[in-house]
This record gives sequence, structure tokens and C-alpha cells, in this order.
Amino acid sequence: MRSALIALTLPMVLAFSVAVAAQEAGQIKVSKGSAQIERSGKKLPATVGQVVHQGDVVVTGADGSVGITFRDSSLLSVGPDSVLAIDRFVFDSTTHQGSFDSSLKQGTLAVVSGKLAKQSPEAMKVKTPAAILGVRGTEFLVRTSPAKD
Repeated sequence: MRSALIALTLPMVLAFSVAVAAQEAGQIKVSKGSAQIERSGKKLPATVGQVVHQGDVVVTGADGSVGITFRDSSLLSVGPDSVLAIDRFVFDSTTHQGSFDSSLKQGTLAVVSGKLAKQSPEAMKVKTPAAILGVRGTEFLVRTSPAKD
């Protein structure tokens, strides 16, 4: 009976572990000043070591900045007074296939692209209120003002 229970429970635990790991897009490596992560309606401090998920929004204050390393080795630096949404992050570490879509609603963003953009240049996009940038190189900087209604 006990081995049957383990045989039934183990696949569910493994499936849950894979689903949780799949949601993790990256990790905060540097955080200075006022910075937070908005996730599912909650505001969390953006601290070094904090995991960043698809769907998170990184918000920095006037004195804030955040450096994030993503699972594909992409590096993003979010500058002061910025709002960056991680809209989609899917990455297969074996094939280096996937997609990385983000939205810079205001502020500055410096990027050094990782394995996704090297494997498939069309896989990484940054949206701003005025344009959608398709990543074709390995390093770029974006600056935008808040959208005007």
C-alpha cells in the first residue's frame, strides 16, 4: 500500500517541480536604491538572489536600479525611474530555443542578449510605448518616457 501511494505521489511532485522551475525566468544579481517586483498584485522588494518570473514587473525609483541574469544568460539592467514587464520568457536549455518578450513602459534598459537571441535573433523583443525592438545584435540600450494618454 505504501509503495502504491509513493508511486502515485511521486509523478505529481515531479510535475509540480518542473512547472515551478519553468516559471523561473532569471535572478536578480544587483539591486540598488528603491526597487521592487510586482507579482500577482503584490509588491516584493527587489533583493539580490530574488527569482524573477514571467509576468513580473520590475519597478525602480529615482535612485533605483536592478541587474537581472536570465536563464539563457541574457543580462538586463533596469535604470532609475523605470517600469519593465517580463511579458514572456520560455527557454529550452538543450536547444536554446524559446522566446523572450518584455515591455519597457518607462525609463532605461541596457541589454546584453544571451543564448536565445544568438540561436534565433527573432526570439527576443522589447516593446516600448512608441516601438517594438527586435534584437539583432548582442548589446543595446533603450530609453523611453512614460506613455501619454
